[in-house]
Amino acid sequence: MFAPAGVFIGIFGERAFGGSIGQGVFLSTYEKQLDGKRRLLIPQEFRTADNGAEHGVFCFFSIESDCLEAGGDKLMAEYVAMIEELPFGDDLRTALEETFFAGQRPLSYDGGGRITLPEGLCQEAGLGEDVVIVGLGSRFQIWDRARWNARRDERRALARQAVRERGEAGRLALRARRPQGEGA
Repeated sequence: MFAPAGVFIGIFGERAFGGSIGQGVFLSTYEKQLDGKRRLLIPQEFRTADNGAEHGVFCFFSIESDCLEAGGDKLMAEYVAMIEELPFGDDLRTALEETFFAGQRPLSYDGGGRITLPEGLCQEAGLGEDVVIVGLGSRFQIWDRARWNARRDERRALARQAVRERGEAGRLALRARRPQGEGA
């Protein structure tokens, strides 16, 4: 979909970054430590009404990576919309429902802005004491720090490839729209 510069249109045709850029989204990367009770301080910037996470977060083992995924009401709405696009009883829908709804843990903040991660989720994601919180727009991920560091360079290379391919596709689209006989 096409949109004004600086605006991303999501797969459902909605502005992913409504309002000003950076408002109501999870941005940045934070290195943190889990304490002995598996408590994790969530950055204050993440605990806002704009992203639906002012009282707590939904947390589950990520569908796409070996980490935990979390977010507020916006993330919940994205998954619900994706699930509801599939027909009831469809095997893909049921797999998403089982993974997202059944695997989810609503986690409230304590007085210090921490969540307590369930032991089972920590084990499933292979989280040690040192973790990284990675902001991804409408969601954030919680990674074991060593696993994240090993992944980071590979993901940057993939992002560079995506930018190159996007640029190439844009150039081809411009050429296709030019009237015959205009510059190369």
